[in-house]
Amino acid sequence: ASVRRAGRRALRVLAAAGAALGATAMAATVAGVGRGVPGVGLASGGGPAGSFLPRRLSVNASNPFVGQALYVNPSYVEELETSISTANGVVKSTLEAMRGVPSAYWLDTKAKIKGKGSKTMEGILADAAKKSPPELVTFIVYDLPNRDCHAKASNGEICCTYLEDGRCDYSASGTCADGIGEYKTKYIDEIVAVLGKYDGLVPIVLVIEPDSLPNLSTNRADPRCGNAATVAAYQQGVAYAVKAIGDHTSHVSMYLDAGHGGWLGWKNNMLDFVKTIQDLGVAAHLRGFATNVAGYQALGKMCPEYDWCLNNAHPYDECCYDPCGLTAEWDPSQNEHNYAMHLRKAMSEGIAGFEPHIIIDTGRNGVANERADCANWCNIRGAGVGLIPTTATADPEIIDAYFWLKTPGESDGCTQTLPDGTQCPRFDADCGSPDSLGSWPGEPRAPEAGAWFDYQIKMLATNAHME
Repeated sequence: ASVRRAGRRALRVLAAAGAALGATAMAATVAGVGRGVPGVGLASGGGPAGSFLPRRLSVNASNPFVGQALYVNPSYVEELETSISTANGVVKSTLEAMRGVPSAYWLDTKAKIKGKGSKTMEGILADAAKKSPPELVTFIVYDLPNRDCHAKASNGEICCTYLEDGRCDYSASGTCADGIGEYKTKYIDEIVAVLGKYDGLVPIVLVIEPDSLPNLSTNRADPRCGNAATVAAYQQGVAYAVKAIGDHTSHVSMYLDAGHGGWLGWKNNMLDFVKTIQDLGVAAHLRGFATNVAGYQALGKMCPEYDWCLNNAHPYDECCYDPCGLTAEWDPSQNEHNYAMHLRKAMSEGIAGFEPHIIIDTGRNGVANERADCANWCNIRGAGVGLIPTTATADPEIIDAYFWLKTPGESDGCTQTLPDGTQCPRFDADCGSPDSLGSWPGEPRAPEAGAWFDYQIKMLATNAHME
């Protein structure tokens, strides 16, 4: 077997031998596009609309999204407004509708934890607590030492070893003791302190460290990921984060990042990932996993079984539509619905008593076949926003919600030349792929990861499939 590596969220092509919608939708209507976009916000089950009682069950016992009003960050609305002001027609009306759609907030620096306002965890929770009922907030925990080891676009602020210019020296080995210590005391412990103030008052969902454990499962041949320091940072950091949050909160639901079907969907990769979760001993604290975080993988239709499409067994079944050609490479998870089934089955068989639930990032997977090469992951041309957050999923027993985890409109990474004409210090070659915005003559250059990309959000709105 061999693995083709082409980016942090690239497809791992492993050649191997060999509903009804039963959940209650978070209902409301966001006006502005066609028939109206199914929205979010009305309570269902457990109490009348407009009421909120903190959950007293284990976080593993119930879907945390059901019946909750969902928080829309004012800072995201402000970003959208800058693009609305120069848009027109259907694009403008779509962007206006998106102002009412909730998305996750990324805690990608220590500075975003404490403080007032809509750009810190503490400020967001304070604002959500004032709502009636208090609104569910979703955060992405994302600041491991040696972060984003298999790419350059989102390298972080905490390092195992620092270069003279302050960046991480990914070639340095060791135990990463200082970096792990900083992550624990200056990042996770600070998050735990803020969570403690709002635990049980505001419903909170956390997605833990995108890309980290999947990189350890498939990319250890990359010395940036496979050296002892990075391995220690990811394993110890994730374990500490999950256990510290789980031990000190009662009503915070955690989903650990699990890549996507084009990454861990091959059976060997999945078995390796299951073993990683076993070894870390974190399953008891998790509600489940988040997939396709910041990705573009097709949602697709759910098949009767996760491996329904292998061996060309059902070539005319709609659920076997395979825009990336994964089943031909023996990956049964050619869409995120089938990947969710595969992930649930593998984890429940590998870890006794663990039946994880899944949330899927639908922020930018509204178009299934937009890439010439599905290995490309950066600012994909032709992409569109996907289904808005809802608990009306293809199988509510497995999939808790579709949610916009990556904020639509925020860049995946920079082109070699930034919009201001300077060279980007964190340029990743994958952001210059033929599928990436800014790689064609006449297209605007892409800003750094996380920065607002006006050209991209208008494209995402043009190609939107939110229903």
